[in-house]
Amino acid sequence: MSVTNESWLTTLNDGLNSVIGAINGVLWGQLLVYLLVAVGIYFTFRLGFIQIRQFKHAVEVLKSGRDVDNGLSSYQVFCTSMAARVGTGNMAGVAVALTVGGPGAIFWMWLIALFGMSTAFIESTLAQIYKTKDVDGQYRGGPAYYMEKGLGQRWMGSLFSVFLIIAFGLVFNAVQANTITDALSHSFGFDETIMGVVIVAFSGFFIMGGLQKIAQASSRIVPVMAIGYLAIAIVIVIMNITELPAVLSLIVKSAFGWQEAAAGGVAYTIAQAMQSGIARGLFSNEAGMGSAANVAASATPNPNHPASQGFVQMLGVFVDTIVICTASAAMIMLSGVMDQPDAATGISLLQQALTNELGSWTTYFMAAAILLFCFSSIIANYSYAETNVMFLNGNTKKGLLAFRLCVLAMVMFGSVASLPVVWNLADASMGMMALINIVALVLLSKLAIKVIKDYELQLKQGKMPEFDRSKFPELDELDGAWHPEDNAEPIASSK
Repeated sequence: MSVTNESWLTTLNDGLNSVIGAINGVLWGQLLVYLLVAVGIYFTFRLGFIQIRQFKHAVEVLKSGRDVDNGLSSYQVFCTSMAARVGTGNMAGVAVALTVGGPGAIFWMWLIALFGMSTAFIESTLAQIYKTKDVDGQYRGGPAYYMEKGLGQRWMGSLFSVFLIIAFGLVFNAVQANTITDALSHSFGFDETIMGVVIVAFSGFFIMGGLQKIAQASSRIVPVMAIGYLAIAIVIVIMNITELPAVLSLIVKSAFGWQEAAAGGVAYTIAQAMQSGIARGLFSNEAGMGSAANVAASATPNPNHPASQGFVQMLGVFVDTIVICTASAAMIMLSGVMDQPDAATGISLLQQALTNELGSWTTYFMAAAILLFCFSSIIANYSYAETNVMFLNGNTKKGLLAFRLCVLAMVMFGSVASLPVVWNLADASMGMMALINIVALVLLSKLAIKVIKDYELQLKQGKMPEFDRSKFPELDELDGAWHPEDNAEPIASSK
């Protein structure tokens, strides 16, 4: 009987994997990649390449947004979104892109990040426009809120929330926990169950503290992990500085097929490079998927204008892909491990590169990097989901404790088990939420662009941008969005 049951479960699991795999194949292989690229290009031209023109100003806004009198600062929100974005995808994802698409994949990863910066700008500005306050006075918002308030479609926001909660709140956190325990088990021989209990305890400490505690933790963890990782990359670049021009040339030539790139006897086509680089870039920086916008709404921006946070969040895409992913690519390509016939794949390829260049001690460095990257992702992913749970419950905390316990249960499950069908379900859920978000972004983009141009006009006039709701009759019937009495006083900042 047990054999029959086991056979039945195996058949069911295989069947579900096939169905969900087919859905993911359509979503990620055919539909979403083209849609996300298209909206990124569209918004880039509509905003006049704002990610290039106003890059310096974006950095200034991030600097001026470190402290606020109340609520969360733009800097804390930036770090929280980076905690969720930056993970094993910046290491393993880059290695996969290089393995599948060759050096040219990195060029296309750069290009999609450039266009994605404008998409992130639009969705974060909308998140700020339609934000509201919860029962504790904390700002909440994101795609679900602008779908309900901007489009008048609560069902659309509810559907988005459900998909995000499944993907980011539950399954992706189990994946991150699984990555931590797997890395520490292989590096140090730690027991996975004990490690799972430890991860749950630390995760619970921050999750139970809510958005404020998560933002405070992220603002401390993210700079440490980013600086440490980039420092190692810089050392390897300096060690191989004479090879750097050739590597950069190879990336560009391979992207357009000007030079057939071969590693380990495998030739790469332009199509392979494009598909791999674009897909991994989108998956890493999340521009247009609607995830980072959930925390972008929680900021009290400085200057006191919705577009302020758009400038900050577009920097997140830049740092994630053009800085951190490029660091991973540089370490792999400069080490020459791709030319070896027995080259590893995935994150093992990066580990092999570090070992070749700096020695076996880098095994411990990688374990520490994975620990920081993945743990910060767990608590930041939870913050996204918390906002959407509250949206479904009328912006109250009803059921929040039960959800937090479910998240911690999934962290424990992920620490000790691996179930591919669950991971595939998370990819499908994220694909569906991205699809819904793209529709909302296009429909609401006219207002977002109008708000952003208002900000730029004030800058051009030498003013400190300040949001005047009366300029936007589209918001006349909206309660709680940028009323003078609903906003903190802006902090003085030098122009």
